[in-house]
This record gives sequence, C-alpha cells and structure tokens, in this order.
Amino acid sequence: MMRFAFTRGTLFATPARNSTGLVRREGYTETHDHGGPVMAVGMRENQNHTSDEGNGRQNDEVLAELLEGLNEDLAGELQAIIMYLNYSAILTGPYRKELRALFQAEIGDEQGHAQFLSDKIAALGGQPTTTPRPVPEASTPREMLLNVLQAEKQAIADYKQRVEQAEAFGDVGLKVELENQITDETRHKEEVERILEGWDE
Repeated sequence: MMRFAFTRGTLFATPARNSTGLVRREGYTETHDHGGPVMAVGMRENQNHTSDEGNGRQNDEVLAELLEGLNEDLAGELQAIIMYLNYSAILTGPYRKELRALFQAEIGDEQGHAQFLSDKIAALGGQPTTTPRPVPEASTPREMLLNVLQAEKQAIADYKQRVEQAEAFGDVGLKVELENQITDETRHKEEVERILEGWDE
C-alpha cells in the first residue's frame, strides 16, 4: 500500500509503514532510522521456501528408493511362493512326504509377506510388481533345498537393507513389520540348514 504526499507542489508516492515503523517490500522488511540508511532485516520467507523445496526433493528420493526396494522384496516373495509350489509337486525319493509338507507349510508365510508388501507399496503411492524373480531349476531334493536356502539368505539380506531405508524414511510401522519378516525368514533358513546337515546326495 502506498501513501501520497505533496512537497512544493509535487506529488510523491511513499511506502506505507506498519505500526512498528517498518516498511514492507516484496518478501523482506526495511527499517528507516529517521532518514538514515536503509537496512534489510529479513529474507526468511524466501529462505524457508527454498529449504522446504530441498527437503521435499530429498524425501521424494528416499521414498523412490524405498519403493524400488520393496518391489524387489515382493518379487522375491512371489518367487518363493512359486518355488515351493513347484518343488512340492515334482519331488521324488524317500523324503518326498516330509519335504512336500515342509515346502507347502512355507507357502502361507510367503503369501502373507507378499500381501503385506503389496499393500504397503500401494499405500505409499507405488505400483506393486507382478513379476517374480526367476525360479531356479532343481532335479533332486538336495538341489531344491540348496535353492531354498539361498533364497532365504537373500530375503534376510534384502529385508535388513529395507529396515534401514524405512528408518531413514521415518516409517516406524514398516520398520517393525520388516523386522518381523526377518524373523520368519531366519527361522526358515535355520530349518533348511538343519535338514541339509550331513546330506551329501
């Protein structure tokens, strides 16, 4: 807002002062000391706006990396489901009954993990993948167990990395749930390791 004053017959526009005597001008404030020099006392609005933009970009990058990682985990869980289904169907040999029961028992856990990951990815604005990791071929029960063991180790390593990303993103609930899934995968891994002990064929 401007005020107008006449000086020796000439009309001059002067900036309006607020109640403190400060003059407001486009994003900053000036002070006038009884006709003395002008001093700028703030550019905080612009600085805060720039800082917010920087933080927003950083959060977007963290979220993008987290979503990419969660989709990798989902692809691993889909692989595990298909692997257990396939292996339980083609098993042969004297341990078919026991190993079939083991593989089929794991399917429910992996489905639960996959469902959680899909829901979380969608909640964060991402698109859950429908493409599993490739299922390794196996012709003997021991090869199947070795493949399962490798998949469980990979899942544990991936989830540990995702826990760190979830913490950096500030999602405590996701961090806790991923830690629970690490516990499940660790139990699976240890069970397979015990079965493989002394199994040379």
